Amino acid sequence: MSSTAATSPTPPTPSTSTSPGTPGQPAPASRPSALNISRTTATAARALRQLRHDPRTIALMVLVPCVMLVLLRYVFDGSPGTFDSIGASLLGIFPLITMFLVTSIATLRERTSGTLERLLAMPLGKGDLIAGYALAFGAIAVLQSLLATGIAVWLLGLDVTGSPWLLLLVALLDALLGTALGLFVSAFAASEFQAVQFMPAVIFPQLLLCGLFTPRSDMHPVLEAVSDVLPMSYAVDAMNEVLKHTDMTTVFVRDVLIVAGSALLVLGLGAATLRRRTP
Repeated sequence: MSSTAATSPTPPTPSTSTSPGTPGQPAPASRPSALNISRTTATAARALRQLRHDPRTIALMVLVPCVMLVLLRYVFDGSPGTFDSIGASLLGIFPLITMFLVTSIATLRERTSGTLERLLAMPLGKGDLIAGYALAFGAIAVLQSLLATGIAVWLLGLDVTGSPWLLLLVALLDALLGTALGLFVSAFAASEFQAVQFMPAVIFPQLLLCGLFTPRSDMHPVLEAVSDVLPMSYAVDAMNEVLKHTDMTTVFVRDVLIVAGSALLVLGLGAATLRRRTP
C-alpha cells in the first residue's frame, strides 16, 4: 500500500474569529455605543451582590459618617451652637469622603483582579459599566444619607431652619459626587495605596476651601477664585441655605444643580478614562 493511501487528509476545521492578543478565544462583540438600561441594571445588581458579601465595606460606607457625626456632636457638647453651625456642612462632607475612598478602592480592585477586563470583553459598554457601578453605590448612598440625616436631626438635635428633606437631598448628591470622583480617580491608580493617595490631592483642597472653616469671601482672592470651581464649595453653600432659610431659595437650587452637574460630568470622564487592566 502506498504512503499516500496510509495518510488520510485532515478535514479543514471551521475558522474561528479570535480577538487580538487572545488566541483561541472568540472575538468580543462590537462595543455598544449607547447606554442600555438592562445592561446597566445587570451591572448594578452584580456589584450589589458583591457588596453583600463584604460587610466591612458596607459598614464603612453606611456607619462611619454616622459615627463621625455622633463624635462631633459630643466634641462640642459644651457649645451646641457650634455643632449646629458646622454639623449641616459635615453631614454632606462625611458621605462624600467615605464614598470616594470606598468606590476608588473597590473599582481598582475589580480592575487588578481582571474582573473589568472580563466584563468589557462582553457586549458591555464603558458607559454601562460606570453607570451600573454608580447606580449600585448610589443605592448605598441613599441608605447612608437617610441614616446620617436621621441621626443628625432627630437623635443629635441638629437645629436647621429649613426642611430636613432638603438636607437629605444635598447629602445624597454629595455621596453621589464622592462615588463619581472615586470611579474617576481609580483609572489613574495602579494599587489600592495609590488610590488612597489621591485623597490629599482631590479631597483635602476642597475641604480647606469649601467655606467650612472660614467664609469663602474672607479668603485671599486667588483662593476664593479656586473655591468657586470646586463642587464641595457649593455643597456646603447648599447646606448653609437649608440651615438659614425656611423655604427653598434660588441659591439653593443653583448649588444643588452645580453639585449634580459636577457628579454627571465626573461620571462621564470616568467612563472615558476607564481602563480594562492595570499596567
